[in-house]
Amino acid sequence: MQTYEFDTLILGGGPAGFSAGLYASRGGVSTALIDISMLGGQPSNYLELENYPGFAKIGGFDLMEKFEQHADMFGLQKFPMQEIEIIDLVSQPKVIKTKTDEFHAKTVIIATGAKPMKLCIPGEEEFIGRGVSYCAVCDGAFYKDKVIAVVGGGNSAVEEAVYLTKFASKVYIIHRRDELRADKIIQQRAFANDKIEIIWDSCVTEIKGDKTVNSIILKNAKNGESSSISVDGIFPYIGICPNIDKFSGQIAQDSKGFILTDETMKTSIDGVYAVGDVRNTPLRQVITAASDGAIGAVHSVKYIETLKEVKV
Repeated sequence: MQTYEFDTLILGGGPAGFSAGLYASRGGVSTALIDISMLGGQPSNYLELENYPGFAKIGGFDLMEKFEQHADMFGLQKFPMQEIEIIDLVSQPKVIKTKTDEFHAKTVIIATGAKPMKLCIPGEEEFIGRGVSYCAVCDGAFYKDKVIAVVGGGNSAVEEAVYLTKFASKVYIIHRRDELRADKIIQQRAFANDKIEIIWDSCVTEIKGDKTVNSIILKNAKNGESSSISVDGIFPYIGICPNIDKFSGQIAQDSKGFILTDETMKTSIDGVYAVGDVRNTPLRQVITAASDGAIGAVHSVKYIETLKEVKV
C-alpha cells in the first residue's frame, strides 16, 4: 500500500470537486482528487445542459471534460476508481484509506454529491436493470417504441420524461400531486408533447413483471383506489440523498443527512469543507456546485496558511 501526503484532498470528481481542485491547485497547495468511479460526476450522464452560463447548449460529458482539462492546467492530481474503505475526518492529518492506497491531508473537501432516492416498493430492487432505471440518458435507448413511466414532478422528472419521448411510444408522468413542481418552461414542453400523459394524484405502490417489468400498480392519493397500467420500464425521479456512507456520524448533518456548512463551506470539523449536492443547499445545479467548490477551496487554502502560522 502506498501512502500519499497532500495539503488538500478532494473527495468526488464532479463539478464541485473539479472546481475545488482548480482553485486549491491554483492557490499553491498540493491538491489531489479521488473518486470511487470515473471522473465527471452526475453531469457526465446528462445528454445536454442549457443553463450553464457561456454555453447555450453543451453535452454534460463535454462540459465536465472542460472542467477536468482546466483543473489539469494547475497540476491537480487525480485518483479515479478508488474503492474507499475508511475515511477519518477527525484526525490530524485527515486519513482516507482505499483498497490500494492511503492518503493523508491537512484539509478535506467533501464533494461526493448525491444519488437518486428509491421508491422502496415491492419489485423495485428485483427489476433494477430489467425495467427499473434511474438514468434516462444511460438507458433510454433500450426503450425504443416502448411504454415508460416516469415518477415525479420536479425538473429532473419532467425533463427526463421529455427526453425519453425520443425513444418511447408513450411516456406516463406519475405525480402524487395535482400540479407539477418543475419550472414553467419545462412544464410547457411536457404539456406540448403528444407522447406524454400525466397521471395526477397518484403513487406507484408496486412494480410487477416476469423477466422484465410489464406493469405497475398505482394508488390514487385522493380516493385510495388502486389501478394497474402496462409499462415496459419505470424511471423514478423523486429526489436525492447525499453520498455520505463512509463518514456519516463524524460530521454535523441535517435530518436528511445532508452536511451542514457555513457560508465558507466549512463543516463542524476544522479543516473539513463540504461543497455541491452533498451539503444542505437551496439549489443543486452544476453552476452552484462549481461555486461551492471555489468557495470551499479558497477557504481551505486559508486554513492551511493558519496552520503554517501556528508552527512558526
